[in-house]
Amino acid sequence: MLSRESLLDAAIAHVEQHGLGELSLRALAAELGTSHRMLSYHFGSRDALVTAIVERVEQRQRDRLAELFADPDIPPLEQSRRFTEQLLDPALWPAERLFFEVYGQALAGRPHTAEFLDRVVTAWLDPVTEQFVRLGLPAGAARAHARLGLAVTRGLLLDLLTTGDVDGVRAAFELHLAGYAAIMG
Repeated sequence: MLSRESLLDAAIAHVEQHGLGELSLRALAAELGTSHRMLSYHFGSRDALVTAIVERVEQRQRDRLAELFADPDIPPLEQSRRFTEQLLDPALWPAERLFFEVYGQALAGRPHTAEFLDRVVTAWLDPVTEQFVRLGLPAGAARAHARLGLAVTRGLLLDLLTTGDVDGVRAAFELHLAGYAAIMG
């Protein structure tokens, strides 16, 4: 019997390669080599599984950002560029689409997403705020800059998923970073 973690990892791998779209829990189970009952046992529903997928992918992204932040040899703006390049990778687009789908469901009050809104902003704000504090900004200003950066990044991801214009999104992000280059001197 596959564990919840193994099934979640397999579901993520499937979604990253094929997307999820309207795939049913039964069809996804067949793709993963398990039964829909096993997926239901571990996740409850297709929607809850999708939420778990998005939360795990988000955690992986936060972990990647933390790795970049932990490397003192990479200047802060370069850390941001490298992280953005990861987000621009078309291989992540299916997971990014799922992120916004679950975000919309959470805003609409869908029950399986109840905890999603609690973490979707704060889980990112805290580590980014810490980075701005390390760069010398006061805590209040650092948190405001972290919130702005999160909003800009998510807005540009929506642009990317809508237009597919990687170069345009990259240029807009570089313009955003130019403001920080001016702050940091």
